[in-house]
Amino acid sequence: MLKEQIKHGTNKILIWDFPVRLFHWSLVLMFCISWITAEIGGNAMQYHMWSGYVVVGLVLFRILWGIAGSESARFSHFIHGPASVLSYTRSLFKPGYKTETGHTPLGGWSVISLLLVLATQAISGLFSNDDIANEGPLYHLVRKATSNFLSVVHQYSFNVLLGLVVLHLAAIVFYRMKHRDNLVKPMITGYKVVDANVTEPKQSNLLLAIVLALFSAGTVYWIVTKF
Repeated sequence: MLKEQIKHGTNKILIWDFPVRLFHWSLVLMFCISWITAEIGGNAMQYHMWSGYVVVGLVLFRILWGIAGSESARFSHFIHGPASVLSYTRSLFKPGYKTETGHTPLGGWSVISLLLVLATQAISGLFSNDDIANEGPLYHLVRKATSNFLSVVHQYSFNVLLGLVVLHLAAIVFYRMKHRDNLVKPMITGYKVVDANVTEPKQSNLLLAIVLALFSAGTVYWIVTKF
């Protein structure tokens, strides 16, 4: 395999570290649980709230990891200005397109959009109510009118989130069909075959990821139990 890669001028490098991959698939799982339990209602709402707490912790961790994590996970690595995004978008439909190492300029803003909407969805849920039997753990900190407003935000932000997920899936299909670029496999294995001259992103310490994950989980636990 290595000889074949050298022959074709390619190299297999680690793109996505374990914390990013674990975050990604944990978020997928929590999204599905939150959606299903909201549809079921009743006693399932307890699991809905628990999954929401996990989402808050995951988003907090991803923000911290986007600042101090591995190179490909850092916001500074994949957030680009309008000119770069426009230039990249044009290149998608031109011959000679080359796959990116990590998030593309478009993909970077997709990540930011998802994190913002997820944060809005999960945090608004902490203050929301359904006028029947369920209230968020921070419901008592705001007035009923405010809680009602945040309940509406919680409801409609899910529709926005669902739209972003559909766009995300459509992008995966587009890159696969148009450029033969499999975006899913690297998010499972962490590795991707790239041009031989591409340098592997610098990896951050796994111990740091554990510390940040514990901090994120502890922060969420403190918020929902101490207020």
